[in-house]
Amino acid sequence: MEENRKTVIVTGASRGIGHATAIHFMRQGWQVITCSREDTPAECGRDPRWTCHIPTDLADADSIENLVKVATKELDGAPLHALVNNAGMSPKTPYKERLGILNGDIKAWREVFEINFIAPLKLARGFAAPLRKGQGAIVNITSIAGHQIHPFAGSAYSSSKAALSALTREMANEFASLDVRVNAVCPGEIETDMIQPEYEMLIPRIPLDRMGTPEDVAKAIYYLCSDDSSYVTGTELWVTGGQHMF
Repeated sequence: MEENRKTVIVTGASRGIGHATAIHFMRQGWQVITCSREDTPAECGRDPRWTCHIPTDLADADSIENLVKVATKELDGAPLHALVNNAGMSPKTPYKERLGILNGDIKAWREVFEINFIAPLKLARGFAAPLRKGQGAIVNITSIAGHQIHPFAGSAYSSSKAALSALTREMANEFASLDVRVNAVCPGEIETDMIQPEYEMLIPRIPLDRMGTPEDVAKAIYYLCSDDSSYVTGTELWVTGGQHMF
């Protein structure tokens, strides 16, 4: 690692918001360590700024432990300046039925919470020391579905994101003593693989009259990791095109 360059860890970086975030940080000159269940696109592996990709299953405790171990070895005593807890899962049915409390598999609820809620907690604890050294920032990716009933996002996903919002506040309070800021970015309808054709019906509810892009979210994440937000902690930044106002 080059000591004069900042370093970020991004989870769930093989596609969507996570991938756009990794690319955005690279373009700003940061060193990027990523993880996901899948490999990153081949073109990213050819970029020298994409420092390290660690295949990880965030639902598996041993896999998370390995991620912390390998990334810490990669840092080699250097500070960590940002941790972006982006990885998440939202179970779907083959019949496009919303998975609620009465029809959702309880096992699926456990996996959703392991990835969407427990993993960010474990990673924040696992990287606390290098984040303190870098006076860094943690950004958790929540969701508009964690604040209001969503017609398509299931109850397990929505509940896990609401819990992550609360965790962000608690983390901000505790990590302040380490000079580490903790915030969240709350996306609305973003054009990723999670979006299905039926989501088009939600556009009239969005004042900016369009879905967001992964890059829209990546820029918000970067702001909360940059020196421009040095006095911002415990905040949830809405990236919804105004949808959250209704």
